[in-house]
This record gives sequence, structure tokens and C-alpha cells, in this order.
Amino acid sequence: MSDKVELEEISAADFFYRNKSLAGFDNPVRATYTIVRELVENALDAAEIAERPPKVEIILKEFRGKKVGSLPWYKIVVADNGVGLGPEEIPRAFGRVFVSSKYRLVQSRGTFGLGGTMALLYGQITTSMPFKVISARLREPVYEITMNIDIKRNEPVVLDRKILKGISRSSFTIVESYFEGNYPRAKKKIVEYLHQTAIVVPYADISFLDPERNLYVFPRSTDAMPERPKESLFHPKGVDLELLQRLIESTNTRTLKSFLVRHFQRVGERTAKEVLKLAGLPPDKNPSKLTKEEISSLFHALKTYTKFLPPDPSVLSPLGADLFESGIRKELQPEFVKAVQRPPSVYEAHPFIVETAIAYGGQIRATGEIQLYRYANRIPLLYDVSSDVSYHIIKRIDWSNYGIKSPEDEPIVFFVHIVSTKVPFKTVGKEFIANVPEVAREIELGLRICARDLRLFLSRKRRKELLKRRYELFKMYYQIIAETLEELLGERPPVENLLHRLRVDIGEEYGGDNGGEEESS
Repeated sequence: MSDKVELEEISAADFFYRNKSLAGFDNPVRATYTIVRELVENALDAAEIAERPPKVEIILKEFRGKKVGSLPWYKIVVADNGVGLGPEEIPRAFGRVFVSSKYRLVQSRGTFGLGGTMALLYGQITTSMPFKVISARLREPVYEITMNIDIKRNEPVVLDRKILKGISRSSFTIVESYFEGNYPRAKKKIVEYLHQTAIVVPYADISFLDPERNLYVFPRSTDAMPERPKESLFHPKGVDLELLQRLIESTNTRTLKSFLVRHFQRVGERTAKEVLKLAGLPPDKNPSKLTKEEISSLFHALKTYTKFLPPDPSVLSPLGADLFESGIRKELQPEFVKAVQRPPSVYEAHPFIVETAIAYGGQIRATGEIQLYRYANRIPLLYDVSSDVSYHIIKRIDWSNYGIKSPEDEPIVFFVHIVSTKVPFKTVGKEFIANVPEVAREIELGLRICARDLRLFLSRKRRKELLKRRYELFKMYYQIIAETLEELLGERPPVENLLHRLRVDIGEEYGGDNGGEEESS
């Protein structure tokens, strides 16, 4: 027997082919939901890059052609009004795993460059059918490319390329793919995903025609859009030693002072000099000449320096309290809603902003469990809610301090949205946020601020209900007294005047509200 160990090298596409569950394709139900989600996210990104309100159309229908196995095949078509792609870009964008426009330090929906390509790759794996991309830029020809992915080499294979007649009057992209799935069991998650997307992207028009011929329409409630995020530098507060070494190896700056100023946000010349003084390093030393000990000294100085400014919030694109509340009102029609945007903070050298909201009453109904809508860079997170840091925070807050007996038994919905150049997902599937202390603190503070406004609202609401009951009680007795006096005296006393005075008194006690419904005299 040979003791020689044979090593095998596989491509990124092959790795995720063998480990589909890491990207959310572990079973046909989950895969059906994930395919819709990933293609919709790509479409929203494309429109936002074009700086126009997204218009996304999804058609999912059962494929009646020849197939093998017991599970049905589906054809999915997703169209957007985004920037469009040229014929050279289409194979590269859709035909390779880990090829993405998202490998810069910039806030984006995607994280790993997997989503759209993995959705198409899963379809290829389960049906052996190619996928098609039709795209055009404004005033350019429309290109139609049919292709599949060479899994072993992680390369696109173009099977057919067409130039459709005419020049496009707009930019767009249409993706068509076939896959094996299970829509009846995935339906609830897909519709909920689109519903939650409509909340956090209130400026988007989304329509979905499902295999059962049901049409779901989520119209936009506003034309206002958040500003596009900017590419970011690392914040020095959370930098780790490995990242620092990589930056030093790749820099073309000639002095340590210029290295710190150029590669880290919110670091000026004075701050750079103070950090280098703390590290015991000369400002004019060439970064490429640093020893391991000197790099460690610089790292220690970055970790212990306390005068860094907060991260620059302009590199992030939060939704904003007004848009957040607009989306919640549009979809849930609550009686009360309060949204809060927390100041920017930082973890592991990445800036982040947490937005929280609470909605109560109206069309919301108690469900016997915590109703929590979670978002990351405007992506709804639907799975593994009980593993998310937000869920644990809600569970440990004493809600009786805010007039809530139990969140499970009240018509209340919580919202948590984190925007960052690096969202701290716990898994590749991007379904829940890790318990990072810096993030947890901002979530809790945001929820408590919303809860204080809710407490005030509930106090006024309950006070109003109490005064209304008092009015109804007095009204009943006044009517009885009036009828008795009418029998004794032969005439009815002016009870309407008494009721009017009662309404005025109750209204003044409540702060201007009339305390009850108006009556005609």
C-alpha cells in the first residue's frame, strides 16, 4: 500500500458545486427561494447603480418540457431597468463564481460574488440546461447570449450569441434560467421576501407572476432614493495585523506618514504623526523597510490610540428614517411607527450604521411569537431568525418598561437594518447577523429609542381610551337622569348641553381631544 497522499485542486465553482448548502442551495425548497432572492438582488443593484428607481419583474412558471425525476422544473425570468451589460461583460459577470463588481470596500447587497452565478449554476446542475442573458445599454444594440458554466475550470461557455435588431431606447437586463425546485413549499418565503423588500426599498416597483398564475404587485411609494454609497478606506480603529501587513505590502507610498493618510479614513497628517510617535517610528520611514517588530509596534499604536474620529458616514448609504417609515406604512399600515438611524460606528476596520424601527397596531396582528424584520444592506433576512443578534436583544429587553406586556402577544413588529462595507454575517448563506458587540450595542440603543416613543404613544392611547370610557359612563347616567326628570317634571332638561360640557372637560384633560364621538343635538 502506498503512503503517498494525492492532493486535488478544484475551482471555486467546483467547490460550491460540492458544497451547495453553504450558499443556501441545500434542498429544492430553499433553492427555489434563494434563486428568486439572488436574481432580484442583482436586479435591484443594477437599477441603483443607474441611479433610477428600480423596476423589477419576476416570472416563475413550471416547465412542461422533458425532464427526469419526481420534482418539477421551473423557468424563471427576471427583468430589470438597470445599467445593462455589453457582450464582453455578460459571460464574465454570469459565468464565473467569485467574479463580481463587489470586491471593493463599498456597501453592496452582495458579499461573496456568489449569488446570481450560483443561482444559474444550480439550475445547470439540476437540469443540464443552459441559461440566457439578454441585455442592452441605452442607444446600443441588444445582445442575447446563451451559455453555461464549465464547473471544473470556473469558466463561462458561450453556446450562442445574437445581436437583436434595432437600438435599445433604454438599458435593461433579462435573465432566463431553468432549475429543479419546489415552489408550493417555497411560496410563503418568496412572497414574504418580496413583501419585506418592498418595505426596505420603498422606491422600487416589483411584480411577481408565480406558477399558480397569482400576480403580486408591490408599487413604490416614493421616487426618493438614498444616495449611492462611496468606496471606502479602512478605519484604523478596528484594523487587524493581517490587514495592516497586506496594506503595507501593496502600498506605493514612500513614507509612513503618507501611508497612514492615504490608506485609512479620517487620518490627517497630525493624527498620523501622533500614531507614529506612539509607535516609536519615524514619519519619513519607507513602509517597505519595516521589520516585523516595527509592524507590530505600528499595529499596537493603532489599537491603543484613542483620538481617531468616528468613521466617515458618507461612504455608507442608509435608508434613512423617513424612507424606512414610508415603506413600513405602505406595506403594514400600522397605527404607530417610529424609525431611528444611529450614528456611524465601526467594527474590524469597517464603518457601519444601524437603523431600527418599531411598528404597532393598525393592520398588524399579534401572532404569538416575536415579529422581527431583519435587513442587511437592504436585503431581507428570512431564515435563522432565532440565531440573529437582534432576536436575542429583543428577548432580553424588559418590554414592560415600555408599556408592552409581551412582544409575542402584542400587535408589534420590530425592524433592524444594518448597512456596512462588511456586514458581519455568520454564514455564507447571509441569513443572520453575528453577535458582534459593537453591532449589538447599536441595535439595542436604536430599539430602546423607538420603544420610548412607543411608550409615550401607548400611554396617550390608553389615557384616551380611559377618558372615552368615562365619557360613555357619564353619558349613560345623564340619559337616565334626563328621562327620570322628564317623567317627574314633564319636560326634558338640556342634557345635550351637559354632554357638550363633559366632552369639553374630557378633551381639556386629554390635551385637546374631545374624548368621544360627536353627537348631533
